[in-house]
Amino acid sequence: MSSLPQETKVVVIGGGIAGCSTAYHLAKNGWDTVLIERDVLTSGTTWHAAGMITQLGTTPQITKLRKYSVEFYKDLKNITGNDSSFKETGTINIATNKARHQEYLRQKTMSKLFDINIELINKKKFKDLYPIAKNSDIFSGLYIPEDGQADPEILTKVIAQAAKQEGVKIFENCKFKKIVKRGNQVRGVKTNIGEIKCEYVVLCAGMWSRQIGEAAGVSIPLYPNEHFYMITEDYKNLPKILPTFRDPETYLYVREYHKKIMIGIFEPNAKNAFSKTGKVPNNFSFGEFNVNKNYVNILHKLASKRIPHINKLNIEKYFSGPESFTPDTNYLLGETAEIKNFFVCCGFNSIGIGSAGGAGKATAEWMLKGHTTDDLLSLDVKRFEKFNSSLKFIKERVTESLGNLFKMHWPYKQLETSRNIKLLPYHKELKKLGACFGQMAGHERPMWFSRSQKPIYKYNYGKQNWYSSAKKESLATRKNLSLFELTPFVKFDMSGKFAHNQLQLLCANKIKSIPGKTSYTQMLNPSGGIEADVTISCIKENYFRIICPALARVHNSNHILRNITQEVKFRDVTDDFASLGLFGPNSRNFLTNLVGDYFSNIDFPFASGKYLNFANVKIWFQRLSFVGELGWELYIPIKKSKMIFKLIQNLGKKHNLCYAGMHTLDMLRLEKKFLHWGHDITSENNPIEAGLSFAVNLNKKENFIGRQSIEKIVKNPLKKKLELFSLKNAKKPGMPLLMHDEPIFLENKIIGYSTSSNYSFNYEKNIFLAYVKAELDLTKKLSIEVEGNNYLINHEIECLHDPKGLKLRN
Repeated sequence: MSSLPQETKVVVIGGGIAGCSTAYHLAKNGWDTVLIERDVLTSGTTWHAAGMITQLGTTPQITKLRKYSVEFYKDLKNITGNDSSFKETGTINIATNKARHQEYLRQKTMSKLFDINIELINKKKFKDLYPIAKNSDIFSGLYIPEDGQADPEILTKVIAQAAKQEGVKIFENCKFKKIVKRGNQVRGVKTNIGEIKCEYVVLCAGMWSRQIGEAAGVSIPLYPNEHFYMITEDYKNLPKILPTFRDPETYLYVREYHKKIMIGIFEPNAKNAFSKTGKVPNNFSFGEFNVNKNYVNILHKLASKRIPHINKLNIEKYFSGPESFTPDTNYLLGETAEIKNFFVCCGFNSIGIGSAGGAGKATAEWMLKGHTTDDLLSLDVKRFEKFNSSLKFIKERVTESLGNLFKMHWPYKQLETSRNIKLLPYHKELKKLGACFGQMAGHERPMWFSRSQKPIYKYNYGKQNWYSSAKKESLATRKNLSLFELTPFVKFDMSGKFAHNQLQLLCANKIKSIPGKTSYTQMLNPSGGIEADVTISCIKENYFRIICPALARVHNSNHILRNITQEVKFRDVTDDFASLGLFGPNSRNFLTNLVGDYFSNIDFPFASGKYLNFANVKIWFQRLSFVGELGWELYIPIKKSKMIFKLIQNLGKKHNLCYAGMHTLDMLRLEKKFLHWGHDITSENNPIEAGLSFAVNLNKKENFIGRQSIEKIVKNPLKKKLELFSLKNAKKPGMPLLMHDEPIFLENKIIGYSTSSNYSFNYEKNIFLAYVKAELDLTKKLSIEVEGNNYLINHEIECLHDPKGLKLRN
């Protein structure tokens, strides 16, 4: 192409595999698309990728996208007439210990939800498939025969050809300069060869994405580390078809590479790239680093243990180059919060070749619909806040991210780097009480309180070491009184003459406008999917406070602000208040002794709130409880919260106050069948199938977002519904350890999948929530598969605890 067009529908920035895939899928859906590349296609990091392509991911969301990638790459020959270089070699992931074997059993179980052909193999089968490798220490392996490998440059250029066939205009040596905005909306892109007007931009610039975003005022949390591999000389008599394989305990991956062997390492303690400047040079095309001799020695030693013949081969190439990583090793997709119509598709954590086909398709569909109908929350760039992309945070965190790709993916695992970002004023007091802290949205919050051991997780796939603490905490909450730390929950204030009207248009339920009244509701997308799960309190006339889950801060504020049509005042007050929950049958008595006689059922009914002055501090109390007990939430000015906490602590000694963590909160809300946004309900689910019809008001006059879809849904039979289940014969806690995304069976047919689970110490049951086909008789013989074993389950017709809600309202 000689010159840029004056305008187009969308500009894709970046000519790696993600950019080419995104451009293809947009154009295939009829969008006029221009792709610009600062140098030539693949010159960033695509060119040096290992090219290993596997369908199985650590989450269902990633697995869906990778499975599509394989299908797409196979189909490219039909689309273009050219060989994409994809070769179906299969993949083997090997386990050399029982824990890794358990992890693979769980992955194999999850894969059944997606009809992926996976075989659990023994050491003999591994040797048959990979005869050049040592197998004496192998416990088991996961073999995925329909996985494969490809040459990343050839594959990308064939995708680019497919994109051109659909009308995509590709400009190489076209350097991005600036996003052109009007207000906070995309209007165009400036480049070294001219300016082009557009409605949308998709940033697929890989390791440059963070600094491009930063220049535009957009937070994109990724950063490159140094990554290392080596390639041998020709290996004589190498089998024609040799699976790729991963040996996670030694951090190695191996593939055949043009009759040679490529061996790479995901080292557990990674080194930042470009650490002196914190920026990727604009001209870093086909770039490499000087090879670290320590990596060479480590890699040779580990590689020769698995493939002894390596010692007899010359090494033709030692490679060290950059690969970008994200804080949680999940992709960055979706529209950014800062600029409307500015999307991202990057952050693939060294698995970009296997991910880009599906990620490009998902990005295109997101843009076409304006929202997602699949659950992509764990990949949405809006799951992160601005601090996550600061150099201090991201450079430290990604040194852990790289190694985590091959480390054990333990249940409840806490990340260790970039901690203590947001500490409560009473953090030290909680620590003295035995708190074991986890991090959520930067906040250090108690997960459990140690009573007889060090407050440290001991990870495993069975009975958890914190169960004894959670048992004490959950029993105390139901029988007496517990204090929960709730500060990370997000708090927005909306006020003004039109505030109530706007909330009525945003929310599916009728929002109460009487001061002191609280409403529970969902905010939906046009398809009826759940974008937010919130409580809204009317503080005073035309003044409302919205409370959201901790991880929803950017996502929910973006959803609200993008859909407001009248002038209102909107403020994020999350950091202005500490929040404590006092829950349990003795909470009224405790608060009466602490504050005064304000908490009777007449003076303070359920789902109401009011300001009370205590110790010369104005505190908002509201009578709600996520654990399903009598209780109150306290919203305390952050600067006064330490003093208030200590007053509660002092009185608590007389009332046998128990301090409880997030694990206990999760156990108790499951007993009550209260739902967790991000697990039980997402944009993939509507409130009717989730059992939240009571929070949808079709009698109100306002045409709230998603109303038309909900009206259609209620007129037709449901396809699936969310139900509570328990294990029938397995009563011991964590035996087996239920998690999520485990298939539910009726006889030999999958009829659903679990969404969240825990153990109920109050009812001595392993319990879980699951979506199942709506038309089925749930009294029949049902089972759940965990680690390859099937367990009979009971359908709990109603929640375990207080089905009529009398304790909440007492």
